[in-house]
Amino acid sequence: MALILADRIKENTTTTGTGTIVLGGAQTGYQSFAVVGNANTTYYTIADQTGSNWEVGIGTYYTGNVSLARTTILSSSNAGAVANFTAGTKDVFVTYPSEKSVNLDSGSATNATAISPVFAASNGLILNNANVSANYTMATGYNAMSVGPITVLANVAVTVSNGNRWVVL
Repeated sequence: MALILADRIKENTTTTGTGTIVLGGAQTGYQSFAVVGNANTTYYTIADQTGSNWEVGIGTYYTGNVSLARTTILSSSNAGAVANFTAGTKDVFVTYPSEKSVNLDSGSATNATAISPVFAASNGLILNNANVSANYTMATGYNAMSVGPITVLANVAVTVSNGNRWVVL
């Protein structure tokens, strides 16, 4: 199961309640959720066309019954819990939730508050203009990436094991 993001995916549904959403086909000018692929996940939004109920989450798409399981709720009109949709047509579309995004602030600095420590994260990301001041070995399965210059201080070892690679931008 992979997380898949794609542009211009939007369908309708008339599903009610709090369960799996049965999709009604792509809206004109849009792709269907089939682009996501069977059993893959994607970020989604469901919104009433005429009401005030909405939900943003991570859903799992299934081709067998052309549905989107509401796997994880990220935010909603129901105080962050699963929204209980009533009768009527709802829009269902792929989105990129704000709490999952990485972006620049007004001074063009990266907003990456979840990365710790600042000089090197467990995922191998090294932030702009960082000084690597302690020995650092990247775990197997990660790639190192630096956005901007880094400095490895004297007597400090940076090791990338098992064929991982550095990408410096």
